[in-house]
Amino acid sequence: MNFLPELIYPAYSLWMRELIRFFRQRSRMIGVIGSPILFWFFIGSGLGTSFKTSSSMGGGNYLEYFFPGTLLLIMLFTAIFSTISIIEDRKEGFLQSVLVAPISGGGIALGKIFGGTTLAVIQAVLFLILAPLIGITFTIPQLGLLIIVLFLIGFGLTGLGFLIAWRMESTQGFHAIMNLFLIPLWLLSGSLFPIDGAPGWLRALMAINPLTYSVTATRELLYHQLRSRASDFLVCICVITAFCLLVFTGSMLSVRKKS
Repeated sequence: MNFLPELIYPAYSLWMRELIRFFRQRSRMIGVIGSPILFWFFIGSGLGTSFKTSSSMGGGNYLEYFFPGTLLLIMLFTAIFSTISIIEDRKEGFLQSVLVAPISGGGIALGKIFGGTTLAVIQAVLFLILAPLIGITFTIPQLGLLIIVLFLIGFGLTGLGFLIAWRMESTQGFHAIMNLFLIPLWLLSGSLFPIDGAPGWLRALMAINPLTYSVTATRELLYHQLRSRASDFLVCICVITAFCLLVFTGSMLSVRKKS
């Protein structure tokens, strides 16, 4: 009987708060989407003539190859901006008032993570509007499956950001961890270069990186490779789901350790 009051209601309230704060700060949307688009266009245009990929990786167009990685970068930026608010809420006293309320730690973690995930998916879908400009087409069922995959990716990234931000005392420290840990995770995900062409030690790092499976699953959906690589896609979904469960469990346990 206490399940709804302690978990669902607080999660819904915090989820709505994240959405309201975001839409009141429209500059966040410009920063989150604008920077990756510039990355995608300039890096893709600059490397387009010197970087050739096979059809299994998105064709010979590097803008096309780099597209899934840019989607992931948008979601990563959204996760960073969403979870950095945890540090701000702690300084303003809002977080303390939430912690002393008679609600579960799972509700707090779920609301914050689900809010950041929703924003990440919305902005990723907005970026997908550019896909037909470079020859990427998809059907409605394919788009629906892609949104589900993007939701899992966004949940995992936001959960990871939550787990890091919860232990941070300053935004400067969070930015330092972001530059040292989160950005290298993206760089080693196969977003910029294929795993097959990397040195052995780098391939090993990319193989244990959960973001590698996120980029692979997105790329297989965008480039109609699901039928020929169904087993690989299933492995990617299992790894992404396990990553989501791991970071959510860690986030929930961190909230329960009230200080």
